[in-house]
Amino acid sequence: QEGGKKTAKAPKPEGGDKKKGNKSRKETYSSYIYKVLKQVHPDTGISNKAMSVLNSFVNDLFERIASEASKLASYNKKSTISSREIQTSVRLILPGELSKHAISEGTKSVTKFSSSKA
Repeated sequence: QEGGKKTAKAPKPEGGDKKKGNKSRKETYSSYIYKVLKQVHPDTGISNKAMSVLNSFVNDLFERIASEASKLASYNKKSTISSREIQTSVRLILPGELSKHAISEGTKSVTKFSSSKA
């Protein structure tokens, strides 16, 4: 499954004194969640409220993993968070079988990324 954050571009001022209602972009995982839903259940839809809950869930999980990885790096007097810290964090945060699946998917993604870069 695909993951990652959408990057927001800074709104560029258009035309001199004309003020346009520049809406600030909300960065969400909605499009990725939707793609995964369609892979798993092609005929199923999702409400905005359910999407919001899943988005909060993903943000919370990433926050926990990043925080744990940061602690692990500082314990080992390292200034860089590597895939090793992320993997250890996932082992600590996710229970049993879930962490095994997450780690195998993560390893697969890192391998795919590394081979595409070569």
